[in-house]
Amino acid sequence: MNFGRGPPVVLNVGGTRYSFSREVLKDFPLRRVSRLHGCLSEKDVLEVCDDYDRERNEYFFDRHSEAFGFIMLYVRHGHLRFVPHMCELSFYNEMIYWGLEGSHLDYCCQRRLDDRMSETYTYYAAEEPPGEPGGDPAGKGRRQPGGEGGKWLERMRRTFEEPTSSVAAQVLATVSILFVIVSMVVLCASTLPEWRAPGNRSMEEQSRYTAESVREPSGIIEAICIGWFTAECIVRFIVSKNKCEFVRRPLNIIDLLAITPYYISVLMTVFTGENSQLQRAGVTLRVLRMMRIFWVIKLARHFIGLQTLGLTLKRCYREMVMLLVFICVAMAIFSALSQLLENGLDLGTKNKDYASIPAACWWVIISMTTVGYGDMCPITVPGRILGGICVVSGIVLLALPITFIYHSFVQCYHELKFRSARYSRSLSAEFLN
Repeated sequence: MNFGRGPPVVLNVGGTRYSFSREVLKDFPLRRVSRLHGCLSEKDVLEVCDDYDRERNEYFFDRHSEAFGFIMLYVRHGHLRFVPHMCELSFYNEMIYWGLEGSHLDYCCQRRLDDRMSETYTYYAAEEPPGEPGGDPAGKGRRQPGGEGGKWLERMRRTFEEPTSSVAAQVLATVSILFVIVSMVVLCASTLPEWRAPGNRSMEEQSRYTAESVREPSGIIEAICIGWFTAECIVRFIVSKNKCEFVRRPLNIIDLLAITPYYISVLMTVFTGENSQLQRAGVTLRVLRMMRIFWVIKLARHFIGLQTLGLTLKRCYREMVMLLVFICVAMAIFSALSQLLENGLDLGTKNKDYASIPAACWWVIISMTTVGYGDMCPITVPGRILGGICVVSGIVLLALPITFIYHSFVQCYHELKFRSARYSRSLSAEFLN
């Protein structure tokens, strides 16, 4: 298809015709419509629309015409609202089809959509490219590359990546959770004084991986857990489709950070010896040993709540940056004023806690977040008035971006809930077969 100069493009949506110039079509706000500009053949066009008339240069979409009319109002005026007397989920499905998201809706309609989705536990996922997992939950109608070997690798990949995709995946996820819990219990117990009392060992001595420590029950349990996590990470790397993408994933990076300190500590003990200067210092080994706390984040693979938190932070990084900017600006203003009122005006009643602006920043952040440790507080009347203003301002500033983060959290939860239910249906089909 050549979208240079020529007759206008006509979109026929449910019987309603819209005419656009080719230049407008190239940068059209709706993703599905703008994809027409990159189509090179009629086959590519039919993957975007339902039918195409070459003579009239008309594209047919079998969609809700009234809903598309409201979407076109958003394209022209920047406001998107629900069609009256139309189901919110049906209109949201039309939005997903044309390439819009729930965040494009006005605030009042976003609230209605969130309430509706919460009541019905429904999520309409965006259209996925052919061949991607999720487009066909049961795996039917899609041939895997490489014949039986490709099917086996795909089954192994889903077993390790999707805990609800099969019975074997659920068993593997349960075993992995048990190993994480056991390793965390051993790590917490190793910091108790009673744990080190029998041998009167210090923290530095306990951080060493000597032959005697490996033979102890805690050392054996730790080695078994590390062996399981290492084997799991290696297998997941082998069966992954894209090795570079696998390495870049945050959860895989966390797995690497949790596993490598053990091997680094063992190698340091082997090459430096038990009585070397580095070994006696013990600080490096203690830091590496405490990095095992990252194993807790491995639970995000198996719990939707942790996945929702991570996905929300990823999608709301702009709001999080905005929140940090609000806090930093308020800290700069209130810390300078508090230092002036408490230490710079009245020489007779100097408050040593506010001797500098950096010291006052601690008081500001504790007051704005309404924690109030009480380790430092203003003693002058102007300083106390400023403290009250600081607390009220902190409540207002922290509440401003919360609405956007809340809506993103609800959408992420429904999205992950939908994907989990999709694989659960696949698991039920496996039982039936």
